[in-house]
Amino acid sequence: MPKLLVIGHTFPEPSSTAAGTRMLQLLDFFLAEGYEIFFGSTAARTERSARLSEKGIGLLELKLNDSEMDEKFQTLAPDVVLFDRFMTEEQFGWKIDENCPRAMKILDTEDLHFLRAARDQAYRTAQPEDSFYFSDIAKREISAMYRCDLNLIISRKEWEILEEHFSFPKEQLFYLPFLIEPAESAQPGFTEKKDFMSIGNFLHKPNRDAVIYLKGNLWKPIRQKLPEANLYIYGAYPDRKILALHDPENGFLVQGHVEDAFSVFRKHKVLLAPLRFGAGLKGKFFDAMQTGTPSITFPVGAEGIAEAASWPGKICQDTEGFVKESVALYQDQTSWEQSVLKGEKVLENFRTALFSNQFQSRIHEISAAIEKHRSGNFTGEMMKFHLMRSTRFLSKYIEIKNKKTAG
Repeated sequence: MPKLLVIGHTFPEPSSTAAGTRMLQLLDFFLAEGYEIFFGSTAARTERSARLSEKGIGLLELKLNDSEMDEKFQTLAPDVVLFDRFMTEEQFGWKIDENCPRAMKILDTEDLHFLRAARDQAYRTAQPEDSFYFSDIAKREISAMYRCDLNLIISRKEWEILEEHFSFPKEQLFYLPFLIEPAESAQPGFTEKKDFMSIGNFLHKPNRDAVIYLKGNLWKPIRQKLPEANLYIYGAYPDRKILALHDPENGFLVQGHVEDAFSVFRKHKVLLAPLRFGAGLKGKFFDAMQTGTPSITFPVGAEGIAEAASWPGKICQDTEGFVKESVALYQDQTSWEQSVLKGEKVLENFRTALFSNQFQSRIHEISAAIEKHRSGNFTGEMMKFHLMRSTRFLSKYIEIKNKKTAG
């Protein structure tokens, strides 16, 4: 039985973040392929962390700057190591290279963090996003990608950016979006649903901005047209500023974390998601499509999922259009039902079966000829050399310093 070691940025919280859902999808894929899986992280588990042990996944406590990790990795001897975001490769990639040199290294980018940061800056400064691409975050992230044997890219748009702006070798990329299974039952219809909703983890800046923008710019004119409608705001980790937006008198209802997102999607008629910056695929739209809930968003929200003509709702360009389309979709049953059908068609492009065989074949292909694969990536080998030289000795220094302090 092949072994997979996953080094997580955190322990996945599928009820809180799309990243948590993504990680569970990857774990389910490897379980189905017959892998024995071990999941480790330097982060602490929370009450919202997925119960991975119930899936038969072994849990590991990982420590930075600790030589005990050398023995742990050598004993485990994984065939494949999956890094959850580039930061974990920076922390542990050199130790995997040193102790498990034949292990295939896969980086799940989740989304391109440098792109997320570039769009944040572009939004705040009203400058083109590509003027912020060549940042320190980009240098770190793309260096980590070069050091890995395969990089999972969640959006075709991000693939294009890597090829066009960075000339990143496509041999080290694999397009793997969210993996969706067909719905098991029919979803509630137009007359069974009511009110608007918004959802998203508030630790994520685009989600915070979207809710603040909803309250300050969009909800008042929508409610003037639909005085009986309410807007329910869901999401984990709301802070005081978000909680202070709660305004029952005007139908703006901040609810906070919800354990089962599908349960609230099934209640509400339309998802409002005015995302103005960000990267990757947005999990909220996949939840919406799976529960028959049309959505209204801006272009960055729809990126990598569908074009305007196929979108299950409306993609708007400005505030006026967002308000107009939100009101129209909420009232027009025919348009609403057509949007639900569009969502079903979009989901067909993300079925697990479309990607699972190709993904496993690519893993086998690289693993079977790992040295040949790496020989074509001199840039990555060079970056490994320099990272190991610098990080290894710094790590040893910190470890010795910590022991002296503890002693």
